[in-house]
Amino acid sequence: MWEKIRVIFTIPELRQKILLTLFLLAIYRVGFHIPLPIVDQSKSGLFSGSQGDFAGLLDKVALLSASDLNRITIFGLGIMPYISASIIFQLLGSVWKPLEELQKEGESGRRKINEYTRYATVALCFVQSWFYVGALDNDPANMKVLPQFLVDGSITFTWHFIAVMIMTCGTIFLMWLGEQIDEYGIGNGISLLIMAGIVARMPAALMQLLKPLWENGLQLGVGRGETGIETLLVLAVLFVGVIAGVVFITQGQLRIPTQSAKHFRGRRVYGGTKQYLPLKVNQAGVMPIIFASSLLMFPTFIFSWLGSTFGITWLTRIGDSFSRESSFVYCVCYVAMIYFFCYFWTAITFNPKDMADNLKNFGSYIPGYRPGKRTADHLERIMVRITYVGAGFLAIVAIAPTLISQSPGVQIDPATASFYGGTGLLIAVSVAFDLVQKIDSHLVMRNYKGLLE
Repeated sequence: MWEKIRVIFTIPELRQKILLTLFLLAIYRVGFHIPLPIVDQSKSGLFSGSQGDFAGLLDKVALLSASDLNRITIFGLGIMPYISASIIFQLLGSVWKPLEELQKEGESGRRKINEYTRYATVALCFVQSWFYVGALDNDPANMKVLPQFLVDGSITFTWHFIAVMIMTCGTIFLMWLGEQIDEYGIGNGISLLIMAGIVARMPAALMQLLKPLWENGLQLGVGRGETGIETLLVLAVLFVGVIAGVVFITQGQLRIPTQSAKHFRGRRVYGGTKQYLPLKVNQAGVMPIIFASSLLMFPTFIFSWLGSTFGITWLTRIGDSFSRESSFVYCVCYVAMIYFFCYFWTAITFNPKDMADNLKNFGSYIPGYRPGKRTADHLERIMVRITYVGAGFLAIVAIAPTLISQSPGVQIDPATASFYGGTGLLIAVSVAFDLVQKIDSHLVMRNYKGLLE
């Protein structure tokens, strides 16, 4: 392994790409320690105290978008607006005819869609940062803004606008960093930013996990309600098991046998070879978890507002149940939405009719099925079945940290558990595999062995 790493840095082009990527990721992390100019750094985070349950949900959303909503910095929004804009245009591409035609134009159409996505990102940044900065002075007992920027307990319009522009520029700068990594670095820029945010939080999560060990000493915790050595050993085994499961599902494929038609040219026979059409088990990736986590924040707002406005107690209780990740209602809705969005996102990204037409145009077919509609129906039927397995895996990964943290005798914060057994680990492993594959392509092109060989 060390020899392969040495070979990587002996290739000038690959070494330059890796070093540039690391440098841009370092800039991204530095920005998370630069606060807004109006913020009082002696106060706690934006969402704390009585809003602890809701803060847990915001931490989950921040985990999936390379942001940190609880820290009031110039990169506080992360790349969440850009991800939202990209998702919006990808969904519109399947229902809006002009955008669908742009997608079929190739490179020129993709550039035009990227331009529209950037404009939408700026608009979303402005709206989200306006409400974000407005939340700074909603708590008079724990004001987060320095007194010189306040008039009658509220931020002045000038400084409110300046703070909004700073956060908007911060997100646009992160979007630019991601594009620079795509063009001049190695790997997917946006995915690497998300992975960097996850990896940067892991040491603090590990310290939180090991804190009971050095506070209470090396002793067993069974029967005392404390996290002892045996609990940490079980968590370590589960951590390795989750990594193995993530690798298995991420790389898992169902290979559909295909065969090309024979062509006779003179005395030679071309074609007739057997190949495979790989269908990924987890075709949707982590997008269903991102959608489900984001949308499940809205019931908390809606039911809590309705309950407080009209004085209906049971609506307030429903809102409280959605604000706790450990509640039965939240877990059931979370799993149901993951399944729904798995099928929804797969239907958008996987078109069996187009795949059947491509097989037909290249002179290939699936043995036992006629080209055209029969082949498309067969592919759709297979994808429905394997998506069910992939959705079940995503659901287990998503709720596993909550179940582990709520187990008897385990005192672990759900946010800490999510880094070592949940969505964060799934994203980190998936992005790492993509990065390794891109490095392998450079090595194989120069007749070197890949990292995975």
